[in-house]
Amino acid sequence: MTVFSTDREMEDRSSQTMVDDKADYSILAGKDLSFSDFSGTRDYSLDDLIQRILRRNCDAVCHLATPCDPDLRTLVDKIANEIAADLEPRMLRAAPRKGRTSNPWGNGRANEPLDVWARGILVWTGGQYLPPSAGSRHIKDSGPTRLAADNIAPFFESLMLFVAYHIMEYFNKYIATGVLKPEDCRLILPINNDMDAEHTDVDSADYVDPTDFFSVKCGMFPLSSSVERQKAPAPHLVFADTEIVGHPEYYKKAELRLATKTKALFFNQHNRRFAWGLTVSNRTIHAYVFGPDDIWASTAMDISDIKGRRAFISLLVDWSLCAVDHLGFDPSIRYVVDRSFGGPYLEIDVHKVDKSTSQVEPLTYYSQRCLGATNRLFGCHARYFAASTSPESMDKPAFLIKDGWMTTGSGSADDARESSFLNVLHTEFDQSGEFSGSFAQLVSAGPVYISRGDTVIADLTATAFVGLPSTTQDAAKGSDNAQGSSRSKVQRSSNRQVRQHRRTLTRWAGNMISEADNQSQVVVAVADAMAALNAAYEKCKILHGSISDRAILLQKVVRGVKGVLAEFDYACYAGESVGVDKVPELMLFQPICCLENPGIIRTFLDDCESLLNLVCWLGTFGVNQAQRAAYAARHAARLEPRRPILTWNQGTAADIAGRKRDHLATLAAIRSSILLYMPENSPLHPLAEDMYRALFLHPGCYGVTLLTDNSIARIEDGNIRAALHEVPVINRTRDPLVLRHAFIAVIIAKLLGVLARHRDAALAALNAGGAEDDSAMATLPSAGPSMKHYRDEVPVAGPSKRPRY
Repeated sequence: MTVFSTDREMEDRSSQTMVDDKADYSILAGKDLSFSDFSGTRDYSLDDLIQRILRRNCDAVCHLATPCDPDLRTLVDKIANEIAADLEPRMLRAAPRKGRTSNPWGNGRANEPLDVWARGILVWTGGQYLPPSAGSRHIKDSGPTRLAADNIAPFFESLMLFVAYHIMEYFNKYIATGVLKPEDCRLILPINNDMDAEHTDVDSADYVDPTDFFSVKCGMFPLSSSVERQKAPAPHLVFADTEIVGHPEYYKKAELRLATKTKALFFNQHNRRFAWGLTVSNRTIHAYVFGPDDIWASTAMDISDIKGRRAFISLLVDWSLCAVDHLGFDPSIRYVVDRSFGGPYLEIDVHKVDKSTSQVEPLTYYSQRCLGATNRLFGCHARYFAASTSPESMDKPAFLIKDGWMTTGSGSADDARESSFLNVLHTEFDQSGEFSGSFAQLVSAGPVYISRGDTVIADLTATAFVGLPSTTQDAAKGSDNAQGSSRSKVQRSSNRQVRQHRRTLTRWAGNMISEADNQSQVVVAVADAMAALNAAYEKCKILHGSISDRAILLQKVVRGVKGVLAEFDYACYAGESVGVDKVPELMLFQPICCLENPGIIRTFLDDCESLLNLVCWLGTFGVNQAQRAAYAARHAARLEPRRPILTWNQGTAADIAGRKRDHLATLAAIRSSILLYMPENSPLHPLAEDMYRALFLHPGCYGVTLLTDNSIARIEDGNIRAALHEVPVINRTRDPLVLRHAFIAVIIAKLLGVLARHRDAALAALNAGGAEDDSAMATLPSAGPSMKHYRDEVPVAGPSKRPRY
């Protein structure tokens, strides 16, 4: 059995490598509702988001990798100085001599790896460029001669390999003398082309010229590894991506490419706390750190300058010796390979504080199923694992573990808040009665702890990113960021947003609604969730606040399935306000009013609207991974049009709110922009339309189009077409989403009736064995529009004025 623990992960083994070539890591691959969006479509919002929150010229970025132990800091400085001192004379010896043709490269030994790498570094720095006949392509422009991106790549790797060779020698020497331990050391090496050379644009299927862009991945390897380009390691040992560009004008796109690939890193590595990345533009290197709310870029490291080379060498040495949490990994989640259990699995520690001794005690659970991976570059990075108390029982999980970075402070999501609501609901409902078992049962919740020498500390963004500035702080000052871009309008908070890394353990209730066997199960679960939401509202005045694909679980019962309500991170009592504008994961399902004004007082109808959004999304892309993968494959082959609902997952909260107002403006609008893309034989298709009618089509609320008093009167007279085309009078505009609260009792009664009727039909189909199978989904209805008739931006279907609250 091979254990990849944080303390032992890079152990130097002579007879066993860190890579198990026969291990099937796909068993732990990221799975999520947004798989189709993640795999086959472009994230239009990411570029704008990066430019708004990217912090440039942060000296503390490279210091983040510095070991905490003072002795280790002294040691890495010494090693970095000695490596730099050896590089400079080798580059000097490799410099070409004028008038020499037999050996133009001077006195360096041509076959010694260190001299070969030094020669490559010299060429990169501009000391001498190879002629085109020698295989190096030049690009001529108005500035100095520069190399193409794919020619820079081997020179960049030469510097990495030169440093790694020295690191291996120094570390082995210090291990032999007892100064270092093998498990604390690692090599950072480039990975072979089967994994790193991606010549297709990450944003589209278009070909990308390797002279403009080139990608190199870096991995973590034991000291026993040969210093050369390595084969692709196990997925969890990929450390960082590097984007190389051949022209400065492509630099911002390189950052977008890096961010997109880092998003994939978060998605597939379940022990990622934060991520590193690199960009190379001609002879300049920048290091990046991707946190839950910010991106920080280091000052430029110019390889043509001795100080720049020394800075990058120091960063590589730090990465090779610092604790794994400085690399962005979570020490409390460990990958284990044991073929007797069918492949890799995870060891996950849930920390518990002994009240009598104040000692932190980890309780270890085992998981081979990630139910929900991180599908966002920013946000709480929540992950969900089906877990058990032993590896032998992983096929029958007893617990659900949620891991994520929760915001702390008043009016925000944290496990303490969630715990209090779950306890109230358990006391009220779980003893007996109709709604017993309708809510997740809490076992424990608390922070994740990180070792710092002889002590342990709670894992906070404030301690994880020491010295790095925050966009929130800049916004509070109301000033532009002198080191990057203006962010005075990004967030309006007087305090820096602090996140705490927390872990919640609940009793196993079943898979998430996004992994149902068929759509009839989803109908039943949605109906049960609506009934549970209504009971919590009526009995306890509790509003859920964050309905999503992860908030409803499918529990197998004797007569089919039952929906269980979970995820009370943003719950509140009626009349309270809990902002969710900083939670990208939830904006897809959030109601319009809360997106337009995150500080608005929450109401029960907001949860109902979120439930409708969830039904629309599941009905469009499928209710399990197989259906979503089928759609992603068809979209990649350009057999599917771009569906308008995808824009609910892109842009700012205001952008998404505007699109939802357009798509839900009228019954005709939702039919043409949402329901048209759902198979007509799907039980979710009529459910979505009936839920829309109950929510939005009644006196005082005719869709979500902004109307005037005169418009409402004309609608009630039956002249709907004329009313919807009337130009609103701004000072008399009426928002149906506000007016509907006068009819809340009627709306709730209609919704409960609609869902009860559809639930009975779905149960009948399940019991009769007539529920549709997976192949019934992910195919565009015959009446759907062709690709050429649809553009990325959906036409506005109503007035674009936004209400003022």
